[in-house]
Amino acid sequence: MNKLILSLLAVACAISAQAKLVTKTIEYKQGDTTLEGYLAYDDSFSGKRPGVLIVHQWMGLTDYEENRAAMLANLGYVAFCADIYGKGIRPQNYKDAGAEATKYKTDRALLRLRVNAGLDELKKCDLVDTKRVAAIGYCFGGTTVIELARSGAELNGIVSFHGGLDSPTPADGKNIKCKVLVCHGADDPFEKAEDRAAFEKEMRDADVDWRLIKYGGAVHSFTQPMADGSLLGAKYNARADKRSWTDMKSFFADIFN
Repeated sequence: MNKLILSLLAVACAISAQAKLVTKTIEYKQGDTTLEGYLAYDDSFSGKRPGVLIVHQWMGLTDYEENRAAMLANLGYVAFCADIYGKGIRPQNYKDAGAEATKYKTDRALLRLRVNAGLDELKKCDLVDTKRVAAIGYCFGGTTVIELARSGAELNGIVSFHGGLDSPTPADGKNIKCKVLVCHGADDPFEKAEDRAAFEKEMRDADVDWRLIKYGGAVHSFTQPMADGSLLGAKYNARADKRSWTDMKSFFADIFN
């Protein structure tokens, strides 16, 4: 675990010390598959509050997503980290992560089932105001929350951080019922110009309330401290990370108003 991740975890620990952070590991099902998610909320807040689903990057559910859940709990949300891969499936290298992610990117129907199972689990929490729910995702998770919206899920908005923007079934844009925010690295080499153009056309054709923000100097994985550049084209960018988090908070203020 590198120093930047340890720093983020220290921030999460400081947050939990000041607030009454409650965390739980939760098993749930999608069909016959057992999934293992992670719930976080601040017990010092009272009453129901908005819920935010978090979808992991290609390495599966890690400390990174749990830290983001703590940050969201500190803002007054109930956060639930979904598990797309299944209990115990946590790739340990890029090769295995790529193979696992590809299973779902090539089977969007299954991907939608898995992410909707996570959304359903979030909404089961008694503290969640089910009329105020959003989903965010990173890389693979960014792709996944867009698919969640395309599935016609009932939620207020989704935020994709450096997610894939390919549009395999453009007609599904008409199913989107929520607002869409895409936070994208302006210099992301993994995103094809034609995929971004197809995504934008899908949003326009379906009359979706959407926005795409590009961050100068940022490549893929710009919000992830563990992206140290060892994977060419994927590197953490502190400035873009901070700005995109601020943009997400502004988006939430809009959709939960």
